Amino acid sequence: MSKQTQILKILEKNARATIEEIAVLAGITYDEAAAIISEMEDRKIIFGYKALIDWDKTEEENVSAFIELKVRPQLGDGFDSVAKKIMYEYPNVKSISLMSGGFDLLVEIDGNNMKDVALFVAEHLSPMDCILSTTTHFVLRRYKKDGIILEDKSKDERRMTL
Repeated sequence: MSKQTQILKILEKNARATIEEIAVLAGITYDEAAAIISEMEDRKIIFGYKALIDWDKTEEENVSAFIELKVRPQLGDGFDSVAKKIMYEYPNVKSISLMSGGFDLLVEIDGNNMKDVALFVAEHLSPMDCILSTTTHFVLRRYKKDGIILEDKSKDERRMTL
C-alpha cells in the first residue's frame, strides 16, 4: 500500500488525526506526511474534512431522503448537465451520483421535515423537462454512516425471557 493510500485511510477513519499521528501510523516522517497531505489537498484528492454528526441526538429537526431520478440524457452531455444543474443550484443537496440499474441519478438531500423534501421534489426536480420520474425514500433511522456505527454500544436492548 502506498504512503498516500495509508494516509487517506487514516484520515478517512479520523479526520482529526494530527500530522504527527499520521506520520507515526504511516511509518514516515512528519515532513513527508505534511508534504503528501498538502499535495493531495492541492490536487483535490482530499476535498475537505468534516465531522460525522448523529442529528437524531440533537434538538434540531432534520430529515434526510434519497431521491431516485429517471432522466432523459441531454444531447452531447448525457447525465452530466442535469447533475450539475441540481448540485450547483440547490445547496440542500448533499450528494448526487450516476447509478446503474433501475434509475439514473441518486440525490441525497436534507430538509427540516418531510414536507420540505416533498416540496423540493415537487417544485424543483419534477418540473425539469429532462426528469422522467422521481421516487423519494426517507431515512427513518441511521445505524451506520461512513463506516461509523452510530448506536450507543453500552445500551443493551435484549429482552429477558422467563
